[in-house]
Amino acid sequence: MKVEINTPSKSYSVIIKSGAIKLLGKQLNAKKYTKLYIITDQTVGPLHLDTLKAQLPNDLEAVEFQVPSGEQAKQFSVYEQCLEFALENGLDRNSCIIAFGGGAVGDLAGFVAATYMRGIDFFQIPTTILAHDSAVGGKTAINLPLGKNMVGVFHQPETVIYDIDFLKTLPTSEIRSGFAEVVKHALIADPQLLKYLMENITSLSEITDDMFVYILGRGIEIKAAVVSEDEKETGVRAVLNFGHTLGHAIEATAGYGKYTHGEAVMIGMVYALYLSKEKLGLTYDISKFIEWIHQLGYDSHIPNYLSFDQAFQAMQRDKKSVANKPYFVLLASVGKPVLEEVEKSLAEKTFITFKQME
Repeated sequence: MKVEINTPSKSYSVIIKSGAIKLLGKQLNAKKYTKLYIITDQTVGPLHLDTLKAQLPNDLEAVEFQVPSGEQAKQFSVYEQCLEFALENGLDRNSCIIAFGGGAVGDLAGFVAATYMRGIDFFQIPTTILAHDSAVGGKTAINLPLGKNMVGVFHQPETVIYDIDFLKTLPTSEIRSGFAEVVKHALIADPQLLKYLMENITSLSEITDDMFVYILGRGIEIKAAVVSEDEKETGVRAVLNFGHTLGHAIEATAGYGKYTHGEAVMIGMVYALYLSKEKLGLTYDISKFIEWIHQLGYDSHIPNYLSFDQAFQAMQRDKKSVANKPYFVLLASVGKPVLEEVEKSLAEKTFITFKQME
């Protein structure tokens, strides 16, 4: 499957299939790069780096750098190490970076590519389900202790090569994390996709290759449509953050890495559904949705340690906030997202009710 991404700054393809990595060499040869710089992490590197390197052109020198796994990669200190490694190994403006890993590696490597010598090319080669969302659209970033993805820039990749064979080594927790973003795309844009997911996927360990190609491809198509309309997130692209307002707050207050991104976002989506019911009169059967995600192994509980005041303070720092007033992506109905300011009193009432129900 191939999805075309068209934005004002660049157009490129996302290729999704088993064995897609075999297309990498041809893609690189077409660009005449001087050197390749592979950024991967300490989990993906030992598992798959040899597979990647076997596809590189023989006459193109490549260097590699392994960063910590997960959100620990998205620190200023690691970002600085990546830049220094690039300089030490003689990368120039005609060199290329390959982001090889999950969403955190893609965010970091993309930011390195965007800022090194004021910007060089990079390829996204995702190895997780979660990265079907983060690898597309050009968002790159690293974290601050007080907020996730607060330092970054938009920088579109040259190509996204999504070989689903890499998904076969994922632990269940990573499958669960990435699948949450598939559910997000269904909730904000495609009721039929949501129906398909709820009727056909009752165990995350039984998703077939054909299912993966369909649901990941459909998720990327949904994101492509939004990104094409609003590349720099000045308007409609904000709807892609459904569930992320509370989700990012949970990640930041727990300490990055204690919750996977998808697990935190799933809790945030349930909270946003309840807010949608209270503020917009959403009639969707939330209890049926919660029953389904519990079957898949998700915990929909707001963490016991998290008070409303802590959560609200973190939500005020969310990038969608205006004048310290948190804005949420809510649903008027499934497939019809809206961006709404939510009064503190309603946010607190819903937060407390949600916590008591769980």
